[in-house]
Amino acid sequence: MAKSKSYRVSTSASSTGMEENVAGMLCYVLFFITGIIFLIWEKKSRFVKFHAMQSLVLFGSLWIIGTVVGFVPLFGSMARNVVGIVALILWIILMVKAYQHEYFRLPIAGDIADKSSR
Repeated sequence: MAKSKSYRVSTSASSTGMEENVAGMLCYVLFFITGIIFLIWEKKSRFVKFHAMQSLVLFGSLWIIGTVVGFVPLFGSMARNVVGIVALILWIILMVKAYQHEYFRLPIAGDIADKSSR
């Protein structure tokens, strides 16, 4: 299994008028919804665009997976709860890492976000 990667960058303001770390953290607040908002709103900060895209890819995927497994008889509700717990844990970690001004890349979502935020 691939490891998550994390590295810090210098602090600067984004085109939203907020510090990059605050805007990056806010990309995760309402899961993929704020990811979409910041993808539209942010014009120059690669850091904010990265976190917005990672939020969109990760939480959009988890939402779809949770919805699909919810239809599976017997184990569907349990699987949906597991997906919800995973989403909650990742939500907290990603907001903290973004606020600490780190590029915290998850294995698949982070790769997609990195390629699309360039």
